[in-house]
Formats: sequence, structure tokens, C-alpha cells
Amino acid sequence: MTEAMRQDGIRAGRLAAEDLVRNFGDLHAPLGAHEALVAADRCYFCHDAPCVTACPTDIDIPLFIRQIATGMEDAAAKTIFDQNILGGMCARVCPTETLCEEVCVREVAEGKPVEIGRLQRFATDAMMAAGEHPFVRAADTGKRVAVVGAGPAGLACAHRLAMHGHTVTMYDARPKPGGLNEYGIAAYKTPNDYAQAEVDWLLKIGGIAVETGKALGDGLSLQDLRDGFDAVFLGVGLGGVGALGLEGEALTGTENAVDFIAALRQAPDLTALPVGRHVVVIGGGMTAVDAAVQSKLLGAETVTIAYRRGQDRMPASRWEQDLAATHGVRLMFGVIPQALHGDDRLREIELAYVGADMTPTGETQRLSADQLFRAIGQKLETVDGLALDGGKIAVTGAGRTSVDGVWAGGDCASGGEDLTVTAVAEGRNAAMDIHAALTQGRL
Repeated sequence: MTEAMRQDGIRAGRLAAEDLVRNFGDLHAPLGAHEALVAADRCYFCHDAPCVTACPTDIDIPLFIRQIATGMEDAAAKTIFDQNILGGMCARVCPTETLCEEVCVREVAEGKPVEIGRLQRFATDAMMAAGEHPFVRAADTGKRVAVVGAGPAGLACAHRLAMHGHTVTMYDARPKPGGLNEYGIAAYKTPNDYAQAEVDWLLKIGGIAVETGKALGDGLSLQDLRDGFDAVFLGVGLGGVGALGLEGEALTGTENAVDFIAALRQAPDLTALPVGRHVVVIGGGMTAVDAAVQSKLLGAETVTIAYRRGQDRMPASRWEQDLAATHGVRLMFGVIPQALHGDDRLREIELAYVGADMTPTGETQRLSADQLFRAIGQKLETVDGLALDGGKIAVTGAGRTSVDGVWAGGDCASGGEDLTVTAVAEGRNAAMDIHAALTQGRL
């Protein structure tokens, strides 16, 4: 680390190693066997369960909870994995408070839902810890499919295709597979290298080769993939990061939140990871919350999230907002960055207050800031030859693009929410459509 970084308040070792271990421990302790039985007993096992409708992967939630309640954890895990092969990760990172648990009959009647997410983790963790894989690969079909992007959508697609006997080669630009599960989610949500353990478990199906360090436009071309494989699935995510468009954005201390989170996730020693004394995060989604909370956990003295709209419009759920607040993060609403001040490094950020119509009110406020994270959304990097819709790859049906033989899903594709569980559903559905096309002679 340079002396300049030490002077401007960005430095490592703000907290002792034992404090960091405690801070970055599991956000939610897993349920024990007795706790799981008690939690499962609260489920009404609704026939027309609203929780199933609210789940993007259509997991039969009442069934798997009943299976837990009757001591059939393996059957419960199989019920989950049938629909969502990344059910263990989704149990940890899905905003269940705005999906299945929000519509739970218990939540509506009592304000306390069945703990669906924690029960899902209980079942999936048990099977994965035993090293079991509940699926057997079908006989080889002789068909070959390229999957570009080893994130949630790509992994779900690859697994479902392999299960049906197709041979899959999965490419990813980063050194490890996993996508945002590995590089883009707060470390306290998936400790103990869970993302890689899940990938290793998923690959036990067989028939999937992984090649890292390869991306479209950098070692791969869409045309070559189309020529070399029977079908192609793109789950490339959103690699570009938006800019504030302000003078001074190149000052030392100004960076992208996703890069900070990735560095933290891959850091072998958190005591060596630098963080500012005064941190400001621009944005209002879960990435903003993850960056802000982790800055605080690393030892930053003040951390502020600045969001341009009102609290009711903030993309991060109220639960995520409360999580930030309980960790001492200040949330500011109705403010936009107006100027960055400093010499060769950031010293202050000037925020302008805006009304509901985004018109400046004339009021401004300056905050001390030696580190600023941009969490203002990501964008698709160029994919030549494919039609776009709203800055993403245009898709119809189960992820069909404008080019025959090419499918897309996850954050890079139009439609749907930018959630892990949605990406899994889109990858799975595309795989089934690809399988149908391959076996019915449409390709």
C-alpha cells in the first residue's frame, strides 16, 4: 500500500484478526434438527400455497417442509434440487422476505412467516455435507452445448443439460466458476467458501467441463461457438459498471462496489484488505448494502449510503436496509452526488438534495469521504450479432435470442428480476428448451 493511501485514511488492519473473524461469521446460524422440526411444524401445508407461486423456481415448498417435519431430510433436499439445483445458495441469499415468506399465510395472519429460507438451507446443507448428489446423468446423446458464463444461470443450465445426457463445456472469464455467487455477494452471507463447495458438488453430475479465463471477445467468439457446438447458452451477466459522470471520478479512493466486494471475497487475509475511514456508497440496491455493511465490518468509522429516491423506492429490501442500519450505516434518501473534492485523492463528496421528480432543491451537504463506492447498476458489455432490449439481450420464450441456436438467461437477458433465484430459473428453463430442440431435430 502506498504512503498516500495511508495518509488519506484508506488502510488495512483497522480491526484485529479475531474481530474480523467474528464480524464475517455466518449471518444466520443454521437450524439444528430440533429447531427445524419446530419451524416446520408452523407450516399449514396449504394446498394452493402462495409461497410456491412467489418462488421463481416453483419449488414445492409445502412438500419439502412436510418432508422435514416427518424426518425425511434427503427427500426434502431432492424436492428442492429438482427445481433449483442452487437451492443451498438461494436459501442464503434470496430476499425471501419479499418472495415466498412475504406471502406466507402465517406472515399475513400473524406477521411472522414460516422460516422457509432457513428450512431450505437445513435440508440442502444436510445432503451436500453427506457428499450425496441426487441426480444421475442420462446416457450420452452425442450433442454438445457451450455455456458461456459460470454464474447461477450458466450453472443451472449446464447441470440440467448434463442430466439429460448432453455434453457441456462451460466458459467463464474469471479464474473460478460461480459468477456473482463467488465474486459478488457479501462474505457474511456465504462464509467458509460455500460458493465453490456448491459448484464442486453440482459438477458431480458429470459431463460438464469448465474452462476459465475465457470470455466473449477475449478468447471466444459467438460465431466460433455456434460452429463448434450444437447449441449455445449465454449467461454472461452484466460486466460493465455505470459511472457518476462527475469531475474527479478518477481520484484515488473512488471505485466500483462490485470490485471491492470481489476483492474482499477473494482476500486470503482480511487484515490486509484496506478500507477507508469515511466511506460513502452511491446506490440503493443489495450491492450497495453489501459494500456498505462490509466496509463497516472491516472497521470504517463512518459509512453512508446515498440514494437518489425515497426509502420506499430503494431497490434493497427493507430487511436489507435494516441490516445496514443495525450495523451503523447511515442511509440518506433523496440525494445525488454533485461534486467530488480532493487533490490527487478523494477528501469530500458533495451531495445535492432532490425532490420526488429529481429536481434539485438547492440544498447541498458535504461529507468527509476518503473512499467512495459506485453501486449504481451494471450494464451489458457488447455482444455482437444479437438483438438487444433495454440494454440487455432480447429473449423470447425460454431464453431464445434473435439468433437460431443461441439462448440467454440471467442478468444479461431482458425480463425478470436481477436475482440469483431468477437466474437459476431462467438457466433451467433454457436448458429444457435446448434439450427439446436437440432431441426433436429443431437444431
